[in-house]
Amino acid sequence: MSALPVLELSGIGKRFGDIDVLQDVQLRLYPGEIHALMGQNGAGKSTLIKVLTGVFPASAGEIRLGSERVRPDSPIAAQRLGISTVYQEVNLCPNLSVAENMFAGRYPRRGVLQGRRIDWKEVHAQARALLARIGLAIDVTRLLSSYPVAVQQMVAIARALGVDARVLILDEPTSSLDEDEVRKLFAVLRKLRDEGLAIVFVTHFMNQVYAVSDRITVLRNGGWVGEWPVAELPAPQLIAAMLGRELAAAQARPAPVQVADAGATPLLRAEGLGQAAQLQPIDLQVRAGEVVGLAGLLGAGRTELARLLFGLEAPDRGTLAIDGQAVRFASPSDAIAAGLALCPEERKTDGIVAELSVRENIALALQARMGVGKFLSRAEQARLAERFVQQLGIKTASIETPIGLLSGGNQQKAVIARWLATAPRLLILDEPTRGIDVAAKQEIMEQILQLAEAGMAVVFISSEISEVVRVAHRIVVLRDRRKVGELPAGSTEDDVYEMIAAAA
Repeated sequence: MSALPVLELSGIGKRFGDIDVLQDVQLRLYPGEIHALMGQNGAGKSTLIKVLTGVFPASAGEIRLGSERVRPDSPIAAQRLGISTVYQEVNLCPNLSVAENMFAGRYPRRGVLQGRRIDWKEVHAQARALLARIGLAIDVTRLLSSYPVAVQQMVAIARALGVDARVLILDEPTSSLDEDEVRKLFAVLRKLRDEGLAIVFVTHFMNQVYAVSDRITVLRNGGWVGEWPVAELPAPQLIAAMLGRELAAAQARPAPVQVADAGATPLLRAEGLGQAAQLQPIDLQVRAGEVVGLAGLLGAGRTELARLLFGLEAPDRGTLAIDGQAVRFASPSDAIAAGLALCPEERKTDGIVAELSVRENIALALQARMGVGKFLSRAEQARLAERFVQQLGIKTASIETPIGLLSGGNQQKAVIARWLATAPRLLILDEPTRGIDVAAKQEIMEQILQLAEAGMAVVFISSEISEVVRVAHRIVVLRDRRKVGELPAGSTEDDVYEMIAAAA
């Protein structure tokens, strides 16, 4: 490692209005190293990257590239300084060729007159040379869309290197890759590191951090926690740094009331269910009257499992059974017909239709379940909405109020009401308490327990481990897209974190 950093950020702050989202953040990047940037969701990683790449101006602090103080005011300015970024979602153009994607906006040209022609022979030659640098040999004249996501990710990296990069920032580059593709990507990163490149690696997969990184910087709540050589920060200490506390000894807690019959045939049974790029094979059982919590850090595979169970994604391995009978959901409609319901993670984009009324939002799923040509009358919709507004305590001036005007907690209750209206046998709740106030969280958690006590099966997903241990009869612990174990009711948050750390 070089004695001097190629890039150093010191005292970086970022303020939006009266809110400080970054405070006194430090980051040192050396040539020839892979540096993991770690932190929970909301820790400030994305904001720091946007400051570094000129998307946001820093409110405080300084950035030094070598010995020179710099202040990139746009991504293009950052690229000119040799700072390149590859984002989680490949932001290239699938309708263009590989070579066109790699040189869009900076095509080699020939001729002396204004409006010189693009030198396609040179474009293709340079594209092949850049790809060869990362060990990839493909036809650069083919459309990018004709290649798998893993190849597209490599093309994005090669494009980033094409601007004489000194620093390469990779934001969740493995989120859509399977294990073999991840190994190939890591081989490329090690090669680039050995060539002297400084690489920032942002991920939520702890095993990947320890597989490929040289040092780790941890952020928490917008602040800098510390920097460590990877060998000096084992997984339990990394989790503690991210959480802001040490893992304490487990303490007994009262278990929620269990009404499920442990000897009964599971309502839902998944055996070896998985998808190559999304989830390693998982076994899962859920019985009527049982809340099964899915716990894990961000990126553990919780939402991916929910999507497989509900038919939003097709598994490429394993089996799924309802009441002991094998099923294969071709779409969410099949899952709904089988008695499943899903409240999605992204309430505002996937859950509510903001312009429609509370009445219309609550009636949506039942109307869809009735099929084409069958309609709920306005009066039936109104009776349905009024019943659930009262039952769930949804605070709204009227059932005709646009749902977008309600608070986050009341929007979430309306989404739950929509699915309860279909009388589901199994309700999958993906982050039902995200972005809502404490009182609304408490109400929703109480309703989850009441639904289970009435005999409904519930799969409960939350990033707040305290919520999972409070309501779950069993806790399925995930890490890095695989199941690492189960814990019984009465387990503590630390029990969950210790299982996650042990699996790393």
